Amino acid sequence: MRSFHILAMALAIGAIGMAALPEAAAQSERTIRAQAEASMVLSGTVDVGPEGQVEGFALDQRDDVPVPIAGFVDRVVNAWRFAPGTEDGRPVRMRTPVTLRIGGKSQPDGATLLTLLAANFDHYDPAATDTVTALTMRPPSYPDSVASIGGRGDVLLLLKIGRDGHVLDVATEQVNMKVVARGAEMQRMRDALARASMAAARSWSFRAPTTGMDKDANDWTVRVPVSFAFHGEDVRYGAWDVYVPGPRQQAPWRADRALADDAGGLLPAGGVYMADATPTGPQLLTPPGT
Repeated sequence: MRSFHILAMALAIGAIGMAALPEAAAQSERTIRAQAEASMVLSGTVDVGPEGQVEGFALDQRDDVPVPIAGFVDRVVNAWRFAPGTEDGRPVRMRTPVTLRIGGKSQPDGATLLTLLAANFDHYDPAATDTVTALTMRPPSYPDSVASIGGRGDVLLLLKIGRDGHVLDVATEQVNMKVVARGAEMQRMRDALARASMAAARSWSFRAPTTGMDKDANDWTVRVPVSFAFHGEDVRYGAWDVYVPGPRQQAPWRADRALADDAGGLLPAGGVYMADATPTGPQLLTPPGT
C-alpha cells in the first residue's frame, strides 16, 4: 500500500504558530519539514504618490487574514518605494493592484517567521487587448493514477502562442505537490499531472494582442497555472497553503533566459500571464521582503 500524507493536514500553521505533524507521520517529519513550504497569497491595492512613496495600502478581505499577518504586510508595503509614475512627462499618483506571497517558517521556539517572498503587480483581465487572453481553455482530465491515491498538485505551464492564437509549443515549468510520498512516487505523480496539463493545453486557443508595445511580436510566451484538487479542497483566502515544490525547468524556446524568481507562486489558476512582455506597470525599487 502506498504511504503518503496530505500536507494540508500534516503541516498546519495557525494564526501565528506552526503545529506539529500528526504522530502517524513522525518518521517522515524531518523529511517533510525539509522539503515543504508554507505560503499565503494575499491581494490588495497600493496608492503611490508622485515621488514614488506609498500613500496608502488596502488589504483585501482584511477580516479573513490573521491580525499578526495583516500587520506584518502593512509594515512591509508601507515602506516600499516605487519609480515615480509619469504622464506627459509630469509625476502623477498611481493606484495599482498587488498580489503578495507570504512565507511562514517554524522556529525552534514554536513561533513562525514571516517573510514577504514576492510581490506582483500584474493581474489577468480577460477583456484586455494588450496581452494574450484566453479564448477556449478546456481543463485537463485528472489522471486516474494520481486521483486514485489522493494525489493533488499545481502545474505551471509555459505556452508559446502564435499570431493566430494557436499554441505553437508547450512546456512544464514546475509541478508543486500537495502530498508527500516516496521520491519515485512523487516523480510519477508530477509527470502524470504535467502530461495531462500539456495534452489539454495543445488544444487551447487564445486572442493575440491588438494594442500595446508587444502587439507586433511574432509570438508570445504566457504562463498558465493549472490546479488539480478535489471538490471542496480549495485553499481559503487568508489560510496557509502547504506544498512540496518541484524542480523548475526552462522551456526549450526560452533556453537563453534565466528562470524568473517565484514564477508561479502568485498566479491564480484560470488566468493567462505574459512571461516576456515589456514591463508597463509600477516599478518597485525596494526589494519586496525588506
